[in-house]
Amino acid sequence: MSRLTRRKLLMFFGCSAAATALSPKISNFLGSSSEIAQAQTGGLSFTPLKLAHPLEAYQSNPSFVPLGVGGEGGNIEAGVDVALQSYEYFDDVIVPPEYERYVILAWGDRVFPNSEEYFGYNNDYISFIPINGNPNDGYLWVNHEYVSYPISSLLGGDDLASFPSTDQLVLGLDLSQPTVFTLGEFGYNQGGSIVRITKNGNSRYAPVADDANRRVHLLSGLAINSERSDGYQSVTSWGTASYQTGDQNFLIGTGPTATDVFPLSSDGLGNRIIGTAFNCSGGTTPWGTILTAEENFQGTVTEGVLPNGTQTGYDDEGIGFAFGLVGEKYGWMVEISPADPSFQNRKHTALGRFRHENIAFRIEEGRPLVAYMGDDRRGGHTWKFVSNGTVSNPTDPDNSQLFESGTLYAARLNPDGSGQWIPLVPSTPTNPLSPSEIAEAELNAFGEAQRDGRIRLPQRAGIPGAEQDGGSFIVDLTNESVLSNYQGRTLGDFYTSQGAILSDAFLAANLAGATPTSRPEDVEVHPGDG
Repeated sequence: MSRLTRRKLLMFFGCSAAATALSPKISNFLGSSSEIAQAQTGGLSFTPLKLAHPLEAYQSNPSFVPLGVGGEGGNIEAGVDVALQSYEYFDDVIVPPEYERYVILAWGDRVFPNSEEYFGYNNDYISFIPINGNPNDGYLWVNHEYVSYPISSLLGGDDLASFPSTDQLVLGLDLSQPTVFTLGEFGYNQGGSIVRITKNGNSRYAPVADDANRRVHLLSGLAINSERSDGYQSVTSWGTASYQTGDQNFLIGTGPTATDVFPLSSDGLGNRIIGTAFNCSGGTTPWGTILTAEENFQGTVTEGVLPNGTQTGYDDEGIGFAFGLVGEKYGWMVEISPADPSFQNRKHTALGRFRHENIAFRIEEGRPLVAYMGDDRRGGHTWKFVSNGTVSNPTDPDNSQLFESGTLYAARLNPDGSGQWIPLVPSTPTNPLSPSEIAEAELNAFGEAQRDGRIRLPQRAGIPGAEQDGGSFIVDLTNESVLSNYQGRTLGDFYTSQGAILSDAFLAANLAGATPTSRPEDVEVHPGDG
């Protein structure tokens, strides 16, 4: 996701713009927010906010003009053309008057059985799992995607040097130095939080104490490093607080990569995985688990892999290097059961390793489970997973096993509007799109193309210009002739196993001829026709 500040985002959308110098036309038609609900005539179930630019909805619906913090404002009648002449920006989240907004949980809140633990940073996907079907009481899952300024002055650029950080103010911790302690705390602030929330006497949700309240983070399970023999056996903590000393809450993998690749991982931990992080969006299953999407892992661990699916090596700095996190174990869809602490958190490798944005399900009795996924990167793909097994009861927790075996597909999108789903299996022919095809529209329109129509393919020794086996190799308009080295073969010629293909799913999809597109993030199943 783009790292716009909250204030910039609000200003961009005009969500916090309040009219301060109202024209006579507004004065004549401005009413109280309580009157708005009585004025719905345009078919909407809510009153749209009045923005600085005209919207078609204003012709048939009244619009709400925010005038202060906490829902203060009034309305303009439908069809009245009003130009707001000046604005005042205030730091608030403005919603239509039929809704309310309030803070349930905030970064640094200590709402866990271990009073030293706290709620993580930079929330993204949120899911509510009711307890026994009660909509007023349940477990809230919240993704914590990444760390950024102002958690630490280390993450601010020169333009922010004069502004304070919030580490000591909120956490009582000094995160201003590039130490293992700071890196560990950055890892702890990512991942997710599970907190029970209940509606109180004011009909608002609030956190309540519960033994199932817990954190899942990048360094969950760090204590298992003690079993290693690669130099990381002493790296089992990042501080002296109870949550910083490492635990046994490691994750596991399922599917082909867990079988084919993880036993080869240089950490020697086999199918045990330290932590989850970079958690962007996700999805909620009918049986009450969440799948959280590991997205921009490439900034923390190594993205490139060898033909056998294991990482090409450690980067020489950052959290991944400091704690020995092997790259092939990150970049997956992760299943977690908020209501069941005994559920072993797991990464389903059959769904592929790439920069996951979200997941949308089609889960119907008597049919295979189908999942559609987005890929948040320039040149990313649209993905589909189809399970080998079928759904017997959509709410049965055993459906989790359907994620362990199936086929991952990437979309080939043709200029005429047609397309194909390409399976990522060893027998699939290699037929990557050429840079000329990728850049065709730009070349025809402008005579040149951004990034020269580049496509990334798996690097293999022997290909002209390639330096080694493993990682990615850029083919563009300047070296398009090397494409012949990638054509007319199979994915099995480039990877040693099905698990290795899935570990390098993005490059394998390029190699098989899937269409690179412009950050195809969120994917949803049509609610009408599926």
